[in-house]
Amino acid sequence: MLNKRVVVIGAGFAGLSAATHLADQGYQVTLLEKNDTPGGRARKFETEGFVFDMGPSWYWMPDVFDTYFAHFGKKTADYYNLVRLDPSYAVIFGQDDFVNIPANPTEFRNLMEKMEPGVGPKLDEFLKQGAYKYKVGIQNLVYRPSRSILEFVSPRLLLDMVHLNIFQSMSKHVREFFKAEKILRLMEFPVLFLGETAENIPALYSLMNYADISLGTWYPMGGMHKIIEGMVTLAEEKGVQIRYDCAVSKINVTNGKAESLTLSSGEKIEADIIIAGADYHHVDTMLLAPELRNYSPKYWDSRVMAPSSLLFYLGIDKKLENLLHHNLFFDEPLGPHADAIYKNPRWPEKPLFYVSAPSVTDPSVAPDGKENLFLLIPLAPDLVDTEELREKYFNMIMDRLEKLTGQEIRSHIIYKRSYALSDFKADYNAFKGNAYGLANTLWQTAFLKPSLKNKKVKNLYYTGQLTVPGPGVPPSLISGHVVAKEVIKEYSLQK
Repeated sequence: MLNKRVVVIGAGFAGLSAATHLADQGYQVTLLEKNDTPGGRARKFETEGFVFDMGPSWYWMPDVFDTYFAHFGKKTADYYNLVRLDPSYAVIFGQDDFVNIPANPTEFRNLMEKMEPGVGPKLDEFLKQGAYKYKVGIQNLVYRPSRSILEFVSPRLLLDMVHLNIFQSMSKHVREFFKAEKILRLMEFPVLFLGETAENIPALYSLMNYADISLGTWYPMGGMHKIIEGMVTLAEEKGVQIRYDCAVSKINVTNGKAESLTLSSGEKIEADIIIAGADYHHVDTMLLAPELRNYSPKYWDSRVMAPSSLLFYLGIDKKLENLLHHNLFFDEPLGPHADAIYKNPRWPEKPLFYVSAPSVTDPSVAPDGKENLFLLIPLAPDLVDTEELREKYFNMIMDRLEKLTGQEIRSHIIYKRSYALSDFKADYNAFKGNAYGLANTLWQTAFLKPSLKNKKVKNLYYTGQLTVPGPGVPPSLISGHVVAKEVIKEYSLQK
């Protein structure tokens, strides 16, 4: 077993996690990354004194990161300095209607009482249920490989399912506790990370509210990429060989077994086990012969994808006012925007948007006296993506941002870069230009997700946000661990 050669494709969170877990158990692991830096969607770039995280910007579920590093006898503090944000974030409902979300639970409860008098006990019960779901969901369900429904058949788990509200929508669940429109918007916001509207996400995911309100919003000083840097350091300590600029063009299979990979350069790399942390659809349809694919084009086209994004990275030559580290702009109704993403995909007329200003917390990510801004608009996947459309939407949200925060910003931009669907496709081979993978609908949960193992190639596995447990940074860390455990289970006893 100690001589088993594992090749992992993709140095994102899931790929790094899988590679490190296997190297820790004595496997000979090579990690191939098509780009010139690690991190996948969590890459960074630096220019003119600004340091930009390219993708994930929210640090939620800190216990998942703690568990990951603790598995190797390490702590997050060994690799980065984590601070809790207070306020956690701001929600902008309209002109002069800014709500700062306090980190302190008592202060948060008082804020909810102001929005809806008498709601405190209902909030307590809502969070109590969320805490239960978090404990069962994060500590139990998400670590299952979900290769069979039988993994979920037990008296205890069936009883848990009743309490987890698997078959109730998040929208209905939230409305059983709250009536105030602002509270409803606030409680439904976290499911946007899961890729669907609250009407189509199971109420199980009120565990996200518990994570938000009770576990808090955090930030690794230096940027989210500090997590990747820590994971790379740990992987290399365990003996993982990481190779960059190594795009895989083919997985070579003989008699149902993957024997090697061919790189775009023509180089062949032999392997006993392959784990694909790259885009699942790309691996399945582009790297394998048609008869070896797990799923048909019809299957993939029927999947409900999480949104893509239009991103802007801005360097501002002054400090800005009326912005926190995280800022959610809900000054327009969700309805038309949600319809544009999920029901009738098109560019939205009045987009929701999000602004991260990490330099409010961390002076190292911008030059003195300047501001680092990250702007995001959720978009439907597979839209036409042009520079003209990007610029139209940039001006649309900048009009609102300047008006709502009461300041001139555009004339102070000294650096600007956009990133959208065509970039996700080019850099990550992202199916339909998605940013977050598959939506976590009921029919795309657990064993109903694309399988983590190829059904026709016995030594080919998958990890990442298009398989179990789902989209997001913590689930991707867990995904790498889950697939590593499956490999160890199936290969550790072989000579």
